[in-house]
Amino acid sequence: MRIYQLLVKCMRTRIFTNSQLYVFDQQLIQSMKVQSTTTQQDGRFLISDYDYKSTNIEKNGDKYIAKPQITSFKFKTDTRIPKVGVMLVGWGGNNGTTLTGGILANKFNITWNSKGGTHQPNFYGSLTQSSVIKIGTCNTEEVFVPFKDVLPMVNPCDIVFGGWDISSMNLADAMSRAQVVEYDLQQKLRPYLEKLVPLPSIYYPDFIAANQGDRADNVIPGDNKLEHLNIIRKNIADFKQQNNLDKVILLWTANTERFCVEDPNIHGTAERLLQSIESSHPEISASTIFACAACLEGCSFINGSPQNTIVPGVIELAEKAGVFVAGDDFKTGQTKFKTCLVEYLVGAGIKPKAIISYNHLGNNDGKNLSQESCFKSKERSKKTCVDDILESNKVLYPTEEELNIDHTIVIKYCPETGDSKKAMDEYIAEIFLGGRQTFAVYNVCEDSLLAAPLIMDLLLLCELFERIQFSKDASEYQRFDTVLSWLSYLMKAPKSESGITTINSLSRQRAMLENLVKVCAGLTIDDNLRLEVRYGASRFQQ
Repeated sequence: MRIYQLLVKCMRTRIFTNSQLYVFDQQLIQSMKVQSTTTQQDGRFLISDYDYKSTNIEKNGDKYIAKPQITSFKFKTDTRIPKVGVMLVGWGGNNGTTLTGGILANKFNITWNSKGGTHQPNFYGSLTQSSVIKIGTCNTEEVFVPFKDVLPMVNPCDIVFGGWDISSMNLADAMSRAQVVEYDLQQKLRPYLEKLVPLPSIYYPDFIAANQGDRADNVIPGDNKLEHLNIIRKNIADFKQQNNLDKVILLWTANTERFCVEDPNIHGTAERLLQSIESSHPEISASTIFACAACLEGCSFINGSPQNTIVPGVIELAEKAGVFVAGDDFKTGQTKFKTCLVEYLVGAGIKPKAIISYNHLGNNDGKNLSQESCFKSKERSKKTCVDDILESNKVLYPTEEELNIDHTIVIKYCPETGDSKKAMDEYIAEIFLGGRQTFAVYNVCEDSLLAAPLIMDLLLLCELFERIQFSKDASEYQRFDTVLSWLSYLMKAPKSESGITTINSLSRQRAMLENLVKVCAGLTIDDNLRLEVRYGASRFQQ
């Protein structure tokens, strides 16, 4: 298919059409009913009015003039639950096998034994499935409900999985190779997993470590990148049709690639990007091929690794197709803790001066990162995760020079460690009268057991946001921006819309997600003043 035909098909593709069929039963919220004049159920849509309160700042010399303002919005959420398919790039890796096996264990309530006793499956570590949101007060008692119950969401056990991998192992053998899941559970999952075999994937040795070559026995032949793109597109279309799916979401959980050398003439627009794919340009990565295929097939794409997959041309393709792209790099253990601690220090008026992060791990991710070019991609995402937190406090950091704190990242491959990544961090901060405070933190992150529920959240939230539209002042409804920065809570280096400041503060990222689902459900955002309790419940109601 030529460039023009690709662009035309892309522009005609939409996730939502009036004729789209949803085969799942309607799943509406059972544990909570909102009674409000600002909320209505209009057929399949839940519509809520929201007055957004913000403060516009004008600068007059060295003075700020604050002007509070209120803007009216309407949010419209499609309450129908679609049948969703997920295609993972790197399905046979540690994350892919752990996620697939974990969801199957929950779906079929598979228990297993270890030396610690009998274990029940759960979704611990999942924001959507295991965390709660405060919805109000009953007398003086705060009431919390599961995140997943505030708006209608896909049940993870109903997701249909597929995907690609450069290794031909079935998922049962791949899970055994990963050495993440307990042996007894592996054996009980084997009948379900051994029939799941990844599709051949794209393998460009220049973009990942040479030590991955011994796995690459399941690759699409040749070096014609346009042909590779078309094969991946056909894989997606066949998967959707064969499983009678309403929508498909793609997620990259394969190896960290080196950064491509980004060039406007290669990656700058959708047309140039497709031309570069057609000419098999050496700076077109495998992950970018998958992202383009997703967009051209009307599927949202999530990049779970730190490389610069989502180049401007991919964003333009996604915008034309009406789908989302999101990234970069899963935020699981050490980095999530780092943003929390730095946010605490800066919020307390304590000045971080140095962060030294050391990691050693023994999984295949660590093996791949032992190559310098791949490590540099990871180093960048780990280093930038506190930048905006530091920049927010001009009292502690009045100059650009002072923002350049000593932030050192070390990652070493140690096979004996396996999937239990050892993270050792030292934080040095300046306190009152030139004093020093030092935190030394030792953190064992079971990488894939933390990443699997996070991947599930990315998929479920991305699907939910595909069903949400909003309008300002009763104007035409629109979807969120193509770059889905709402998912930043789950990403080390969250990619934001053009011109929008990236936010890494974990509490602000979490509040952003919580507030959005509450607004869409017609609930009031909690400002934590708790006046109904402090003033007295009986007097407050008068």
